Amino acid sequence: MGEAVVDAVVARGLYKAFEGRFAVDGMDLTVPRGSFYGIAGPNGAGKTTALRMIIGVLKPDGGDVVVDGVPVWPDTRAAKRRLGFVADNPAMFERLSGREMLEYAALLHGLDPVEADRRASELLQVLDLTADQGRMIADYSLGMRKRMGLAVALLHSPAVLILDEPFGSLDPVNTQVMEELLQRYRARGGTVVFSSHVMDVVERLCDRMVVMADGRARVEGTVADVRGAAPTLQQAFVDLVGGRDLGEGELSWLQSS
Repeated sequence: MGEAVVDAVVARGLYKAFEGRFAVDGMDLTVPRGSFYGIAGPNGAGKTTALRMIIGVLKPDGGDVVVDGVPVWPDTRAAKRRLGFVADNPAMFERLSGREMLEYAALLHGLDPVEADRRASELLQVLDLTADQGRMIADYSLGMRKRMGLAVALLHSPAVLILDEPFGSLDPVNTQVMEELLQRYRARGGTVVFSSHVMDVVERLCDRMVVMADGRARVEGTVADVRGAAPTLQQAFVDLVGGRDLGEGELSWLQSS
């Protein structure tokens, strides 16, 4: 008999409260290995808090997380070696150049210097950062920082890549490059998990998704399952989390002249 397939991420009963208010309220999540998985929800739904608990930088008040078969808590080190993470606004050492940032990341992961240099050069070229590799991170635009953050996250070839709103601040060309890079990573066995409130991105890229609101998972399944009979995924999303129509008289004074 073959080995049992281990899910990429399993979270059970995740809770996190701030000042008595639950940011994540009993969340269950299973991300199959090799999938492109979307975590969707409006601002304040708890997406970022959930991701920070999954990657081992924010301790849950309750519940468990397992990444690539390894428990994240209480000892996060082994799980973190299997993860790559890109934040919405990646935090990096501002006084390092882009190339130096990758060299530092390689040292942290114990990569062979020759192999690390080869990987860094390829990532910089693919992400259109070769010309800027000598500039300090402090001088990078947000879009450049996101691309550099992805390079850092991929350098050690993690089993699971987690991204928080990865496509904001990227122009269409670099959005396409990032999507193609993520698809290539996935085709070679990696798992991609990303949060977003942009439904066309989720619908275009994801196999499965969960919709969060008020810290809870409202619905989980394939994108087609979540969309259901709605004309678009965006409409299904609004129906799930609650929309808001403008009142008849609101902004009645607004006109073009």
